[in-house]
Amino acid sequence: MEIKINHRENKLRDILLARTDTEARRIERYLTMPDLSRTLGSPLEEMVKRVKAVPILADFDVIDIPEIVPASVSFDLFNFAPDHPARSKSDTYYVDDKNILRTHDTVFWYYYLNEPQIKIRIANQEPLGTLCYGKVYRKDEIDRRHMNIFHQMGGWYLVPDSEKTLTIEDLKNALSEIIKSIFGPEIKYRFNPDTFPYTDPSLEAEVEVDGKWVEILGGGMVRKSVLANMDVTSYNGWAFGFGLERLAIISMELPDIRLLWSNDERVKRQLKLGNKFKEVSKYPSVTRDISFIVPNTFVPNNYFDLIRDIGGNLIEEVTLLDKYENVAKFGADKISYTYRIIYRSTERTLTTDEIDPLHQKIETETKTQFQAEIR
Repeated sequence: MEIKINHRENKLRDILLARTDTEARRIERYLTMPDLSRTLGSPLEEMVKRVKAVPILADFDVIDIPEIVPASVSFDLFNFAPDHPARSKSDTYYVDDKNILRTHDTVFWYYYLNEPQIKIRIANQEPLGTLCYGKVYRKDEIDRRHMNIFHQMGGWYLVPDSEKTLTIEDLKNALSEIIKSIFGPEIKYRFNPDTFPYTDPSLEAEVEVDGKWVEILGGGMVRKSVLANMDVTSYNGWAFGFGLERLAIISMELPDIRLLWSNDERVKRQLKLGNKFKEVSKYPSVTRDISFIVPNTFVPNNYFDLIRDIGGNLIEEVTLLDKYENVAKFGADKISYTYRIIYRSTERTLTTDEIDPLHQKIETETKTQFQAEIR
């Protein structure tokens, strides 16, 4: 069964359109970016297909949920602590005081259990299996392995308590099938204990890559308390979730996450799961440093968003070179930062004449938006 839920979202997008601040324009732009897990030919779409074809998941429902969700649903219902960093506006994009861009796809639990036809199935004590995938959003650092917009896929399987009690071994069996469907039957993998707010016990799965163990996904047994938050008290089961980009990067040995968004045909034809990516060309980078003094309320993640706004896909990495306080020199409420910005295109050679205006704009907006004094 395919379930698409978009109630409330149009109204919330209207709220965005009515706003005039930079953050609103930024969020609008993020929402219009393509969902690569549903883009034909993308390796992320291929990964979704493979997972959906795993025999144990083949009959699961698929749910497509809103990208704008209530913060209370995202955090309160899933047992996030009141002081959890994810609740901060420095980590999460807020549409208004009560609604956010979804930070994890596990929120599908809430939407799925509140569907009328699912309520009927619960009343009839039927097993429930669900998959969900798509874009999620988190303010993050800038480097070749991270973007603030990425894709997750998650799923769960619930059964009535009167039927049976599922165990962590049932989950491991399902995850083993998923891992082999993506990386092949010869892949070496293992499970380790982990902790999540909404599963207990919990685990992580790792695969061996070039002699090193790399975490690829997490899961666990669904907490009864979280189900109770959603008015379901007679079921038990397991759940899992993973970032599609991380698995794609491992599968293809991609050197840069931005390649997944490339329109260069030389890049796109190589983006096949299991195909080792060969550099089209290692275009030279252009490096610029920026130093400034700002109030101590400065939030680095917000600054990274400014750099993304101006530099777009030409920003490869932003590194903190120096941070220090000097009361005598700057005052008690000021801090000095120095960042190194590496500009590099995955498709062409950049010129100084192209980068200098971008960097000058970053300097200007740093002064304007963060009350900074450029050094």
